[in-house]
Amino acid sequence: MSTPLRLGIAGLGTVGTGLVRIVQTNADLIERRAGRRIEIVAVSARSRTRNRGVDISGYDWEDDPVALARRADIDLVVELMGGENGPAKALTEAAMQGGKDVVTANKALLAIHGQALAEAAEAAGVALRFEAAVAGGIPVVKALAEGLAGNRISRIKGVMNGTCNYILTRMEDAGLPYETVFEEANQLGYLEADPTLDVGGIDAAHKLTLLSAIAFGTRPDFAAISLGGIERISIEDIRAAADLGLRIKLLGVAQMTGRGLEQSMSPCLVPADSPLGQLKGGTNMVVIEGDAVEQIILRGPGAGEGPTASAVMGDVIDIARGMRLPVFGQPATTLEAPLSAKAMGSKPWYLRMGLQDKPGALAKVAEALGNAGVSINRMRQYGHQDTRAPVLIITHKTTRDAIDHALSLALRTGVVMGEPVALAIEED
Repeated sequence: MSTPLRLGIAGLGTVGTGLVRIVQTNADLIERRAGRRIEIVAVSARSRTRNRGVDISGYDWEDDPVALARRADIDLVVELMGGENGPAKALTEAAMQGGKDVVTANKALLAIHGQALAEAAEAAGVALRFEAAVAGGIPVVKALAEGLAGNRISRIKGVMNGTCNYILTRMEDAGLPYETVFEEANQLGYLEADPTLDVGGIDAAHKLTLLSAIAFGTRPDFAAISLGGIERISIEDIRAAADLGLRIKLLGVAQMTGRGLEQSMSPCLVPADSPLGQLKGGTNMVVIEGDAVEQIILRGPGAGEGPTASAVMGDVIDIARGMRLPVFGQPATTLEAPLSAKAMGSKPWYLRMGLQDKPGALAKVAEALGNAGVSINRMRQYGHQDTRAPVLIITHKTTRDAIDHALSLALRTGVVMGEPVALAIEED
């Protein structure tokens, strides 16, 4: 009879509790599929007395997560505390130094320190798995690293933060302003302790960093991602998009070009009838394009106790089966430092700005765009607000650089009030 795989779990929040529940509820099923029994030996969390809805009385308790990682009776450490530094990093390093495998849901840790941790794991001959760090219950890491390993990936794009998708779809469905839905999401517990991680696009950009590393064989480079959040999306933008047959999504896009690796996480407009446009609530979607497979679409719950714990359990079972893969799909020492490139692809853009309500203001803006080589496809004014005249412009296909130049010239005219909103329109 094979020996059991002994787990130590650090972090008993939503995901940690879900993992305990899966191990307790599906123990026999997991043993048949893994080929050996999987047992929890010890746990660590901030509060020993908190009622988590699962029985942890049969497990040893460690106040110090690093002490948990160093226990001789643990084979695999599951890190579910979060945070790019501090206890999470110390725990992960201690576990690997002690020859223990690690499964984590910590996208920030890997986006910032992924290269060093991958090299350490592979040098120590241990596994470092992170399916739960990206898109919750969607097995996108496994799809890229295993199922699509024979493909040359050309592009990845997707909605990778369920909170932002909830806010944007709720704004459209209920006709509510951003501030109201933001507070609603906060009351429902959807937002991180630091909401900027969600609405600022940081959480989703961490995930895109990890997918890019696997897809393109590059070192994780979070700092290279062009980052924008949804904080300035107004109900007017939502309504204008709907009138155009479009929807606004916080969209991550990564693609390798002749200039280098382009990576962005920012609000974009997508066709309302496209798979991404039809995505509602907290659901995530990742679109992968490869030379052999062409295009596949993965859709599912991006967060929550069950889906994320399911992803963690999948990694644990793989390790129990004896699977040992490089952290990012190929040996960490072969990952190349990416040559970062700004997105230069030509696409239509949505521009919204407030103009002084006086003769000639619109003409000055149109002239500024023309001087920057930006051609106007459609334009309209709507809903005058005292001395401010909101203007909506849809451009013909152009580049991000041209849009930035055009807006810079428009601001110099002195007729633009406030900061303009510019959103790319992703047509394919």
